[in-house]
Amino acid sequence: MGDEGEEFIVDKILDKRSRNGKIEYFLSWKGFGPEENTWEPRENLDCPDLIKQFEDSRRKGDKAKRSSSKNTVAEEPPAKRKHPDEDARPRGFERGLQPERIIGATDSSGELMFLIKWKGSDEADLVPARQANIKCPQVVIQFYEERLSWHTSSQDEDD
Repeated sequence: MGDEGEEFIVDKILDKRSRNGKIEYFLSWKGFGPEENTWEPRENLDCPDLIKQFEDSRRKGDKAKRSSSKNTVAEEPPAKRKHPDEDARPRGFERGLQPERIIGATDSSGELMFLIKWKGSDEADLVPARQANIKCPQVVIQFYEERLSWHTSSQDEDD
């Protein structure tokens, strides 16, 4: 940690999906509210215990659902039901929302990513910094200015 950037710590895994052939988990972050929950690719995560715990409880839940669903009628015909891993909601700038502010940054994926809070939305998204630099440069500048610290020498203070 330090002044280079913030490190985000996963509080809990809330859900799972598959997008473009990659497994993603919906995460709540320690120190952040539910409006800042985000979908993250499995390869970006460093919390094997939480993943195992989530997968184990999910398997137990699936078994309970299967045994109870044998005695009930399905609510929707199978053709109308979406696959559980199918989530085609747009993310990041694809949502068409205006960025309000950058909450934090990470490079855990090997690329600098900003966690952006959107105007009129309680959900934040991780967005590649290269996109944010082009689409909302003033928000990026504000993020850096808030974290800028000036160092002065003792000689400067005597003048």
